[in-house]
Amino acid sequence: MGIITLTTDLGSKDFYQSALKGSLLSLMPNVNLVDITHEVPSFNISYAAFVLKNAYPYFPKNTVHLIGIDSVYSENTKYIAVKHRDHYFVGADNGIFSLLFDDLPEDVVELNIMQDLKYLHFPLVDIFVKAATHLAKGGRLKDIGLPVAEIEQKMLLHPVIERDIIRGSVVYIDTFCNVITNITKDLFTKIQKNRDFTLYFRKSETITQLSWHYNEVQEGEKLCLFGISNHLEIAINKGKASGLLGLHLGDIVRVEFHP
Repeated sequence: MGIITLTTDLGSKDFYQSALKGSLLSLMPNVNLVDITHEVPSFNISYAAFVLKNAYPYFPKNTVHLIGIDSVYSENTKYIAVKHRDHYFVGADNGIFSLLFDDLPEDVVELNIMQDLKYLHFPLVDIFVKAATHLAKGGRLKDIGLPVAEIEQKMLLHPVIERDIIRGSVVYIDTFCNVITNITKDLFTKIQKNRDFTLYFRKSETITQLSWHYNEVQEGEKLCLFGISNHLEIAINKGKASGLLGLHLGDIVRVEFHP
C-alpha cells in the first residue's frame, strides 16, 4: 500500500480538497492518503515549504508528497516530479523545491503526462494525481517525464549576523500561536559560544534564557526555546504568544550575545 501526503492551499470549505482525494482514490483505491495541511495561505510557497520540510522526514521511505500550491496552469511554469533522500515529490516548479531542500535533489523530471481538457483549470486533480499514483505504485520517474538539470530558485530571508548580534524574522506561527523564527539552533549555537544573551522583539519585550520545554516557566509567562523544527521559537506557557505579544509574520527579532 503506497503512501501519498497532501500539502495544499485548498482549505476545507470548498469541494476542491475532496475532488483531489477522490481522483487519487479512483486511480489507486488502496492508497494511504495523509493530510499534512490544506490550510497554507493562498499561493504562499515559503509557508508550505516550511511545513512540509519539517514533516516529510518522519514518513517512510518511498512516500510520495503531492504539493498543491500555486499549481494553476501557466505557460512559464513546469510541473515536475522529484526524488530526494528516498522520498518523492510532485508539484509545480515555482521555487518551492529550492526552499524545501537544503541541497540539490537527486533526480528531477519535467512531467510529460498529457493534460485532460476536462481538467484544464485543475491540473492538480489530473497531472499531479497521475504522477503521484504512478510513483506510489512503484513506478519510475523516467516513465512520466524527461530529466531536467535545474529547478526554479527562490531565496528565503536569511538572518543577518553583525558581530555579536543575530537579526532574524518571524517565518511561521503555528496553531497554538507559538512564534517561529528563521534563526536555527545551529546558527544560534555557533554565534553564542556559551555566552549569555538577550532576545529582543517588539519595542520592549525581552527574554534572557532558553527553555527546554514550555512548562519550564509559570503559566502565562513568555519563553523561548528550540522546538521540533530546530528554529528559535517564542511562546507563552498555556497562552497564545503571537496575539498576546503582538508578533506577526515578517516581524523582526534580535539576539544580542554578551561578553
